[in-house]
Amino acid sequence: MRTITIDPITRLEGHGKISIFLNDAGNVENAYLQIPELRGFERFCEGRRAEDMPIITPRICGVCPVAHHMASAKALDAAYGVEPTETAKKLRELMYMGYMIYDHILHFYFLGAPDFVVGPDAPASERNIFGVLKKVGLDVGKQVIKHRAYGQKITEILGGKATHPTCGLPGGISKGLNEEERREIEDMASSCVEFAQFSLQLFNDVVLGNKGYVDLILSDPYQLNTYNMGMVDEDNHVNFYDGDIRVTDQGGKEFDRFKAAEYLDHISEHVEPWTYSKFTYLNKLGWKGLIDGPDSGIYRVGPLGRLNAAEGMATPLADEEYRRMYETLGGRPVNSTLAFHWARLVELLYAAEHAFELSTDPEITSKDLRNPVGTPGEGVGVVEAARGTLYHHYKLDDEGLVKKVNLIVATTNNYADICMSIRDAAKGLIKGGEVNDGLLNMVEMGFRAYDPCFACSTHSLPGQMPMVVEVYDSQRGLVRRIER
Repeated sequence: MRTITIDPITRLEGHGKISIFLNDAGNVENAYLQIPELRGFERFCEGRRAEDMPIITPRICGVCPVAHHMASAKALDAAYGVEPTETAKKLRELMYMGYMIYDHILHFYFLGAPDFVVGPDAPASERNIFGVLKKVGLDVGKQVIKHRAYGQKITEILGGKATHPTCGLPGGISKGLNEEERREIEDMASSCVEFAQFSLQLFNDVVLGNKGYVDLILSDPYQLNTYNMGMVDEDNHVNFYDGDIRVTDQGGKEFDRFKAAEYLDHISEHVEPWTYSKFTYLNKLGWKGLIDGPDSGIYRVGPLGRLNAAEGMATPLADEEYRRMYETLGGRPVNSTLAFHWARLVELLYAAEHAFELSTDPEITSKDLRNPVGTPGEGVGVVEAARGTLYHHYKLDDEGLVKKVNLIVATTNNYADICMSIRDAAKGLIKGGEVNDGLLNMVEMGFRAYDPCFACSTHSLPGQMPMVVEVYDSQRGLVRRIER
C-alpha cells in the first residue's frame, strides 16, 4: 500500500495532517485527517474562579476569541441563575456581529478565495492573499483590510480589546456605549453592508460566472449527505447569539430541537485512537462510523449547516441572498461542501445588516448594563461561532470555583464531516496513483471550506505547528510523506 502525506495542511487555524492510502491500482482506499496535538483547556480551567472563565477561554484561539468569551459569559449567566438586561444582550450581540464580520472576511479573502479567484490548480506560490490581490486589484485589497478592521474596531469599542475581549460578566456587560461610539459603529456597519454586497457580487462574477467552478461545487467528490445543525430564533431564522438549537434532516425537515441546557440529551462525543480531537453525533441515531446518510448520527455545523438548519435570515438583504443561493443550487438543503463559501458571504451580509440595526436601536446607549447574580451552580452557554455551534458547560462549587468544564467547539462538531469530505475528495480526484500539487490542494479544499480551527478543537502543548500528510498503499506501506 502506498501512502501520501500532506503535512502541514495549509490555510487553516491550527495543526493537522492528511494521510491518503492508495491500493495496488493507485486509487484511494481511504484518507484521514489526523490532529496530532493534545488539547488541555478543559482540565486546567478546573479550580479557577468562575468570573475568570470569560478571560481564560478566549486564549484557546486568537481567531475566534469573541465566540469563546460570549459562550463563557452565557454559561455564567446560567450558572448564576441570572438573565442579562435587555441593553446588555444587545451590546453583547452587537459586539458579536463585529466578530462575525471580521472573521468571515478573513476566511473568504485570505483562506478560501485563493482556490477560486486564483484557481485550485494554480502554483502554490500564487494560492494566497497576494495572488488574490493580483487578480482583483489593490483597491479591493484595501477595502478588505478596511472592513476587516471595522469588525475588529466594533469588537474593541464594546469588548475592551479587538482580539481578547474582557467585557462579559455574569448578568450583563462591563461597559456601555456612548453616543459618539454609537455613531462610529453605525457608520462602520453601514459601510460593511455595502462591502458584503460587493463580496457577494464578486463571488457571483468570479465563481458562479465560471462554469468549471460551478461544476466543481456540484461534483460528487464534494457532496456530503448529513444532518445539519444551527441556532435559530422563533421564526427559524439564523441567530448567532441566542435561540434554540435546531437539527434538520437530509430533506430539510426538522429532526430535533433543543435548548442549550439540554445539549447532553441530544449530542454525544466519540473517541478514536488515531487523533486527539473527538467526534460528535446525534444521540437518537448513535455513532455508526464515518458514513453519511439518514442512519448516521453525524451532522454539519457552520455557515452551510446553519443555513440548511434554518428557513431564512432575519434581515432583508441577507434573506434575499439566502433564497437566491438555494434557487441557484437546486433547493434546500444544499449538500455541497464548497457551498460553505457562499453561505459564509450570506452570513457576512446578515452580520453587517444586524450590526446596523443594533447600532441604531434607541436602547443601545442605556446605562442599564447588569442584573445581580444568584448563587453559583451549573450552566451551559451556546453561541454560533463563525465555524459553527459552540458549547461551554461549567459546574461551579458553592464558592464560585470551577469544578468541571466541558467544551464542544465548532470544529469538533464538524470533525467527522471534514474527515469524510477529505476522503471523498481524495477518492474522486486521485486515480491510478497520479498525484500532483493541484490535486492535493483540491483534496485540502475538502477541509478548507469548513474554516476549521484546530487550535480550538485541540491545542498544541509545545506551541508548534507540526503538520504531516501520509499516503499508504493497500499493504499499509508508506508511499509518500509531506511534512513541515
